[in-house]
Amino acid sequence: MTSCPPPLQPDLFRRLSREGLRLFFPLAALHGALWPLLWVVAAGLSLPASRISPSLWHGSEMLLGTFGAALIGFLTTALPEWTGIPRWQGRRLGTLALLWAVGRLAGLIGSSPLGWLSGLADLAWLAALIWQAGQGWRRHPDRARAVLLWLAVLAGAAAALRWGLASGQEDLSRSALWAVSLSYLGLLGLVLARVSVPVTNLCLDPGETTTPFRPHPGRISLAPGLTALCLAASLAGMSPAVSAYLLIAAGAAFLDRCGETFVGPEFRRPELWGLCLSSAGAGTGLILTGAAGLGLPPPPVAGLHVALIGGLGMGVLMVFSIAGLFHTGRSLPFPRTVPALLLLTAGAAAARVLPDAGLMPHPPGPPYWPAATLWALALGGWLRLYLPLLLTPRGPDSGCG
Repeated sequence: MTSCPPPLQPDLFRRLSREGLRLFFPLAALHGALWPLLWVVAAGLSLPASRISPSLWHGSEMLLGTFGAALIGFLTTALPEWTGIPRWQGRRLGTLALLWAVGRLAGLIGSSPLGWLSGLADLAWLAALIWQAGQGWRRHPDRARAVLLWLAVLAGAAAALRWGLASGQEDLSRSALWAVSLSYLGLLGLVLARVSVPVTNLCLDPGETTTPFRPHPGRISLAPGLTALCLAASLAGMSPAVSAYLLIAAGAAFLDRCGETFVGPEFRRPELWGLCLSSAGAGTGLILTGAAGLGLPPPPVAGLHVALIGGLGMGVLMVFSIAGLFHTGRSLPFPRTVPALLLLTAGAAAARVLPDAGLMPHPPGPPYWPAATLWALALGGWLRLYLPLLLTPRGPDSGCG
């Protein structure tokens, strides 16, 4: 087997911009590894340019920054596969990366005046994703409809969040941040439903001659559907009790998805228990948040961090690890260090939540530094492991021939 000759005038951006995940997954990992550490270092510092709580800036940057880059990378790669639309490459991806980077300016220093420019940039890349999803919907409505709807909801919530941050309206920012969080969890439910089937079948039959795993059709849309009801109840101003019970129901739907990963001895593989942990984190976090709405401990912020770090964060790392293999001409199993990265992510969620829940004392030093450190190690470890793979693909996707 002969190796491919090196390309003429090798260019890093050209190699990374051949498809969305190659460019944006590393950007998401880099931002996610560094931003929480910077926030921990800056905690307690006065930010005179902003009238908004630093915690709201932190939440906005994690959702629209780290998870925003992950979303761009995933959808610009997956939507062409699902619907047959042309794949975005080169300058188009570079423009999205520039818009995403401009969107991070205000959050870097917590500046409301810069929030207007950053907000417009974030809404621009969200609009681009909606346009791409709309193109996919025209070709295959059944494959892109749910994604298009959730993107529209996310864009509306992000617009309200950015308006609140830039204008100094803390109550609006807090409500919009909650809506953005639920939008991401709805998208997580859709992604897990699509990813779990081929991964489980590949674990059960590496030869791919059969499809022994076929999920129950009712589970595919149950979790995102109930999450949509939670968001609708919140926007409609329903009573706290109604919203709380709906959150518990949505959490139970995510937990129900865990049952699909119990397929026998193969459950011991990290490709399966990692997906289970993502569903379990999202479900447990929503249930805890609903319980807090009924006056039970722990505080709502604890449940939200379980859902976003242990659920969404775990799901993002799983998608990074799975797609990073398949889209570079490789296949399962995971590299040997990936299970450790998944456990670091779970540890970050525990370190962030347990002190707020009163189950362990707050460690000395800056607030939440253990959680930020574990999270940075997980994403930094993934970047170190997978960036060489993204730069050196195998097979047809490598561009040889």
